[in-house]
Amino acid sequence: MDDAPRHFPFDTDAGIAARAAIGMIVLASDQTLEHELRIMTTAPGVGVYHSRIYNDNAITPQTLRAMEPLIAPAAALILPGMPLDVIGFGCTSATMVLGEATIAARVREARPGIAVTNPVSGAFAAFRALGATRIAVLTPYSAEVNAGIRRYIEQRGVTVTAIGSFGEEDDRRVARISPAAILAAAEALAAGSGAEALFVSCTSLRLVAHVAALEARIGIPATSSNHAMGWHALRLAGIAEARPELGRLFTRPG
Repeated sequence: MDDAPRHFPFDTDAGIAARAAIGMIVLASDQTLEHELRIMTTAPGVGVYHSRIYNDNAITPQTLRAMEPLIAPAAALILPGMPLDVIGFGCTSATMVLGEATIAARVREARPGIAVTNPVSGAFAAFRALGATRIAVLTPYSAEVNAGIRRYIEQRGVTVTAIGSFGEEDDRRVARISPAAILAAAEALAAGSGAEALFVSCTSLRLVAHVAALEARIGIPATSSNHAMGWHALRLAGIAEARPELGRLFTRPG
């Protein structure tokens, strides 16, 4: 008997990410983003690759700022030496505390020249695509974080007509707020707000699978941190298929 292993010929193809490779930096405590990205990135030839970044479970301006030096090392862990089309940074409140330009600069320390998105850049791109300049905002955050979010949005020329919160600072509990509770709060907030769109802020809140249903209830477009960032990442990567079952935003080209 010949004990030598048999060697077989093989060929190669373009791999899972034949059309687009998307990298995503996910908070260590996040239980939602990866699940919701899987819902949004079902197009053939699209690959999504994750890295985790340490964060404190308490959501405060101080703990959010502490993430800045960890962003570049997290970006460096995503398919080292292999091409990516875009990298997303998955924290809404940290992006507003640090600033979109700072997030992009830290990512590009590890991946020079790459397209970068985050829930905030995705949200503003979504507002433009939807033609919305007046929005209602639902968050899980403390009053201090909410004040910063309102200020950040309005400094960018978008009016916050109403803001509501679940008032929960622990990210582990935020991820367990039920979709039913989110939909009920969003509907109550949108009612009479005069908003042209509704934004649900926080990558831990579960909304992607329910956006279309929410829009039918409130009569205006809706998006969330994960929903907007996922759409924006796909569009930056050149993936423009319409997905009307994911809401009005996913019928917009970018």
